[in-house]
Amino acid sequence: MSNNKTATNVDTTKEAKSTPDKHQPWKELGLKLEEYDEIKTILGRRPTSAELAMYSVMWSEHCSYKSSKIYLRQFGEKVTPEMTKNLMVGMGENAGVVDIGEGWAVTFKVESHNHPSYIEPFQGAATGVGGIVRDILTMGARPIAVMDQLRFGAPENSDTRRVVDGVVAGISFYGNCLGLPNIGGETVFDKVYQGNPLVNALSVGALRHEDLKLAKASNPGDLVILFGARTGADGIGGVSVLASETFDSTGPTKRPAVQVGDPFAEKVLIECCLELYKAQVVAGIQDLGGAGLSCATSELASNGQAGMRVQLQNVLLRDDSLTPEEILMSESQERMMAIVPKKDKAAFEAIVNKWEVEYSILGEVIKEPRLYINWGDEEIVNVPPRTVAHDGPVYDRPVAEPKYQKALNKNTTKNLAKAETPEELATQLIQIVTSPNQASKNYITDQYDHYVGGNTALAMPDDAGMVRVDETSSLGIAIATDANGRYGQLDPYAGAQLALAEAYRNVATSGAVPAAVTNCLNFGSPENPEVMWQFKQATAGLADGCLELGIPVTGGNVSFYNQTGDTAIHPTPVVGVLGVIDDVARRIPSGWQDAGHNIYLLGTTEEELDGSVWSEVIHDHLGGLPPKVKLQEELKLAQALQAASVQGLLASAHDLSEGGLAQALVESTTRFNVGARVYLDELEEKNKISKTAVLFSETTARVLVTVGREDDVKFVGLCEQRGIPITRIGVTDTEPTLEIQNIASWPLATLRAASEATLPELFA
Repeated sequence: MSNNKTATNVDTTKEAKSTPDKHQPWKELGLKLEEYDEIKTILGRRPTSAELAMYSVMWSEHCSYKSSKIYLRQFGEKVTPEMTKNLMVGMGENAGVVDIGEGWAVTFKVESHNHPSYIEPFQGAATGVGGIVRDILTMGARPIAVMDQLRFGAPENSDTRRVVDGVVAGISFYGNCLGLPNIGGETVFDKVYQGNPLVNALSVGALRHEDLKLAKASNPGDLVILFGARTGADGIGGVSVLASETFDSTGPTKRPAVQVGDPFAEKVLIECCLELYKAQVVAGIQDLGGAGLSCATSELASNGQAGMRVQLQNVLLRDDSLTPEEILMSESQERMMAIVPKKDKAAFEAIVNKWEVEYSILGEVIKEPRLYINWGDEEIVNVPPRTVAHDGPVYDRPVAEPKYQKALNKNTTKNLAKAETPEELATQLIQIVTSPNQASKNYITDQYDHYVGGNTALAMPDDAGMVRVDETSSLGIAIATDANGRYGQLDPYAGAQLALAEAYRNVATSGAVPAAVTNCLNFGSPENPEVMWQFKQATAGLADGCLELGIPVTGGNVSFYNQTGDTAIHPTPVVGVLGVIDDVARRIPSGWQDAGHNIYLLGTTEEELDGSVWSEVIHDHLGGLPPKVKLQEELKLAQALQAASVQGLLASAHDLSEGGLAQALVESTTRFNVGARVYLDELEEKNKISKTAVLFSETTARVLVTVGREDDVKFVGLCEQRGIPITRIGVTDTEPTLEIQNIASWPLATLRAASEATLPELFA
């Protein structure tokens, strides 16, 4: 199991003590001078080249959260006992774990793979899926679904197709090969993401309570075993450079290779791990993703308040030319590190051999909280593991409101021309619903398998994805993810809360009860005070919003340096909300399936067009303030939807968000080809708003529902008792048309064809 390499030309701890002034490439590895000096203070000498490699990747923004820690703490501080009563594992582990009842738990998380997906879109996106799935696996769970949150540049830009085609193919290839249904996500086009697309991936897994695993090594004498794929040169230094430096022509010239994924190897690894868990032969486990062995060894030891002795020459390699430093930094995929009691060594080996998974014993856990790594007989690492994994630098970076912010907020849609004639309104409706961001995403989502495994209850284009967890009781979970970079640019505090509110509302419309939150916070350079102001505002908004809604943040990811040159992306905090449903048979679809049902709009509509799709598509405008956040109304609305769902009163439910009522009407009718006759005069008169706002306002806390006439009185009474504003705006129809009275009538086939044509015309 050894590579049998000789210990030549390695930088040892002995040499480090005797050559304190040796030049080291700390800057090239992404470290600052003060960070390099701090490493020397910790060690009492200069670091060896292997130690320098470890600290450089583990102290990167991607791994250490050094610029965000002071703000992320509030997710654990702004909580109540009621919020966390069902939280089995919170922030700090590979993924959060939530008790959903009946002895079941779910674990879910979203992470970024942004910069690698721009360099090599296929592998960047594919390994993003593989990495987040392994995070779920390390918690002791079987992965059961994935989702993706994608943001690309302007659709007409010549480079966008390269990125779109590669990213979508990578996601579909990896997820489909793993046999995991892709149940939802987002695809957004905006020129601000042109040189810096966002590829965020989410995975969810299910486990029995007793199967929970943690990433820690705490029992001296336990074996440290690396198993899975061999270690190669792909992804060396990926997190320290790709996720920690500005991404432009003046950035680092030594580009690390993007990781290369093998989903078939990962599928075998998943089944192997699950059998190891069932046999109870693993005391701790960690996947090897960002920072590779540097992360796995230091985090396991630090989490367990113990240490390790590791023989690096025992690592099985695909490339024998790799140096010790490269082995430590490699981010080769499909690898896991297990902590195995010596008494279970034979059982462990029998299982991995059964699955034909290669493994090597690297060393063992020791009581002393020290990480010793040898290359043959030479000691090349001797560090306190906590200083590598958890006690890295913490920055309170300068914060300054952007100079443009006040002028941006004053530049409202108030003076923009609004459509009032039927012809203008009808024309604008078609322009909006066929725009790239609002048009059908079938071109993309048809490449994903939504129903593999047989447990998918809802999937795109429904508002939330839903998966059955227990086939006996039909207990299940729903997940929705949302973000709006335009809102975030106008007001990052409100923008984060609006993303939370929309994901919360989407889960509620499915019939599930929102229970927990994950996030992926995508921002520009933390070294820019204006970006840090945006980040500070957004994290405060999200923490305050979760406290008001009463759901905890279970974990997440921060992705900084999302910018090209000095131009940062819009603040884009992706928020994922997980909900629980006791019986997936009670799910509520977002489209209309039966004629003769009454159509109700729940909530009030205001003249809120700033930052809207209408302002973007019709006027190419961004300014003003986003829609008001109404979290108490969201809470009441979700509770009403839950009560109506339990009583079986709702035939469908679809949230109103981007594109407003017009978008919801088109999506609801074309979903199952059920038409509608709609009249909006009462909405206009009741809310005292323009016809443009009636159709396109993005006021929050609104849902479009259909109710069978036999349940009509009961449902209206339920809403009135709970103080939910309710307006009947029409009826579903056997005629396959959408008729909006006094505006226009469209055959559903025409609407669907126009919507489905947009992306193929751009990219096919």
